[in-house]
Amino acid sequence: MNNPCPFSMQHAVKTGGVAAIELRQLSKRYKGARAPALNGIDLTVREGGFFGILGPNGAGKTTLMSVLGGLLKPSSGSVLINGQDLHRHRAAIKRVLGMVPQEPAIYPTLTARENLEYFGRMQGLTGMHLQSRVEACLEIAEISGEADQRVEHFSGGFKRRLNLVIGLIHEPRILILDEPTVAIDPHSRALIHQRLRELHAAGISILISTHYMEEAEQLCQEIAIMHHGRILVQGTVGDLLAMQRNETIQMQLTGDPPAALAQKLQKLPGLQNAFVSGRCVMVTAERPDEVAVQLMQTVHEYGLGVHSMGFGASSLEQVFLSLTESKAEK
Repeated sequence: MNNPCPFSMQHAVKTGGVAAIELRQLSKRYKGARAPALNGIDLTVREGGFFGILGPNGAGKTTLMSVLGGLLKPSSGSVLINGQDLHRHRAAIKRVLGMVPQEPAIYPTLTARENLEYFGRMQGLTGMHLQSRVEACLEIAEISGEADQRVEHFSGGFKRRLNLVIGLIHEPRILILDEPTVAIDPHSRALIHQRLRELHAAGISILISTHYMEEAEQLCQEIAIMHHGRILVQGTVGDLLAMQRNETIQMQLTGDPPAALAQKLQKLPGLQNAFVSGRCVMVTAERPDEVAVQLMQTVHEYGLGVHSMGFGASSLEQVFLSLTESKAEK
């Protein structure tokens, strides 16, 4: 295909610097809940940006996506899409916003083509324009050969691909995706990643929630880490790694540590958290230089040597674990 992601230039037009998505003190509390699912979220996705939301199960990601999609009304705070209030200007926002939910929003007894035609009509498309968009979306998802098969016979990966292009049928300028690559085959995941890169290159603003660290690192320009309904940190991957640089020690051991090592490290004075994964040990402390000697001594008590030691987190996963485990224990 010469142009697998055929978006016309009108859908990438600039809107004078207005943020694509802007959340201000957004909160959501479910009736009877002890704590809010969203608690004072401030977040801005710039126009043309690619923003990722990371968080463990229960962090509030799906609630946030449901609010952005208009499925839930927030308890307080504001949601602006292209500078317009989400609940006051739903019709105008519907034309520029594409939603890809976590669970495929497709009709299993319809074919892929029939699903696209149905959702296209729901977005106001008709006639030749609708048919051209259906064909374009089938190409984007690489399911043209299966266009007239009932979706109930599709693999999980094909359903995810169809789910993606249903959100693209009306050529939105802003795309929101809730964990779009959960439990699918590597080829479908790679295809979805490639299509998202192409959409971003075409000027589409993208917000994606995921729990795959490598997905966020590979795709996103900016990342926010959520936990217990709050944004803990946000910035580029480089920013997040730098934030941990002065608080983290990493060690690579020469042998396999016992399970008791992590518990012993947690009790060291001055240490905030300790993680042991295989032969890798990562600890966080307000003054890591002051606990380094104690750390070495404790490791040696278990008859283990240190292959290497350094300051700072080297991966987004380590930053994520450090932040979310720390908050969970407080």
